[in-house]
Amino acid sequence: MTTDTSTTTVDHAVRRAALRTHLQHIGADVALVSDLTNVRYLSGFTGSNAAVLVDATEADADRISTDGRYTTQVAEQAPDLPVILGRNCPAVLLEHLATRGLTVAVEEHVLSVSAWRALEAAATAAAPPTRLVDLGSAVERLRSVKDEVEIGLLRAACAVADDALAAIIERGVIAPGATERQVARTLEWEMFARGAQAISFETIVAAGAHSAVPHHRPTDAVLVEGDFVKLDFGAVVGGYHSDMTRTFVLGAAAQWQRDIYDLVATAQAAGRAALAPGADLAAVDAAARSVIDAAGHADHYVHGLGHGVGLQIHEAPSIGKTAVGTLPSGAAVTVEPGVYLPGRGGVRIEDTLVVRAGSPELLTTTDTSFSVI
Repeated sequence: MTTDTSTTTVDHAVRRAALRTHLQHIGADVALVSDLTNVRYLSGFTGSNAAVLVDATEADADRISTDGRYTTQVAEQAPDLPVILGRNCPAVLLEHLATRGLTVAVEEHVLSVSAWRALEAAATAAAPPTRLVDLGSAVERLRSVKDEVEIGLLRAACAVADDALAAIIERGVIAPGATERQVARTLEWEMFARGAQAISFETIVAAGAHSAVPHHRPTDAVLVEGDFVKLDFGAVVGGYHSDMTRTFVLGAAAQWQRDIYDLVATAQAAGRAALAPGADLAAVDAAARSVIDAAGHADHYVHGLGHGVGLQIHEAPSIGKTAVGTLPSGAAVTVEPGVYLPGRGGVRIEDTLVVRAGSPELLTTTDTSFSVI
């Protein structure tokens, strides 16, 4: 398949309006957003240097800053925002506000120490002084709830990954004698051939004992009959990431491999079933983790159950033992329990789903049944 996102339209003004409401709640006059993913979310601009101002009351006062390299691009991607050109975009926008004595909310968590000090100095020097407060992760929280355009792009990204995996299985790419790196590069090429603009992250192909390493990087290790082969991969479509893990056995499977696989599959089903609007994040993790713990493999499940996906491969919400908060309706999340036996092999099964009332929508559709190839 190929993926066409040319007709995809996003109303970035609606997103800025949601942030406007938050600014009114915290008593800030303006938000100065400098995280580039958040800039993209609020404006559509994808350049490497930018910041956005969102006014708490006046939509017409919103601005974007970038430098001269992106004059044409910003006009095309963010046509509804007046542009202020400059190299140090946050400082340029702060200077734009300098004579108004405003309270400006900034993303302290993404600013370097030197960037924060520069903004603080500029704010103090303004007449009257500008007051800086922390915006926190307000934009990230907005991003955690996907609209239907975003879900459509996630659905397309997952379909690219599903189809690419089916293609390499049909061609016999995952076979004894192939190397982990060969399988990984072929899978990536198949995703690009089907419309991926990028891969979500470095593709994981882990065979044999390597499958017990959760984030193993592919090597020239040769696949051998009887190996577990774990593949963790994703495609980017329209800026949105997919994420999926499947684990297979080459040739005949041993009973211990079937047992571990069945355990992880049972845990994954429990985690998926726990996804619901308003569900406690730690409780969702516990639904899957308790299955693995009860089987005596607590020490062999070494990561959280899942994470949000969207413009970034890892974003809010995080689902783990110590997670705080609840699942919002419309969140796109992974469910990916695993059991890893050092020196022997491991299994992870991962899907991407959208939290919906009633039951979650499954976006990654490749069969998760135990499979020998």
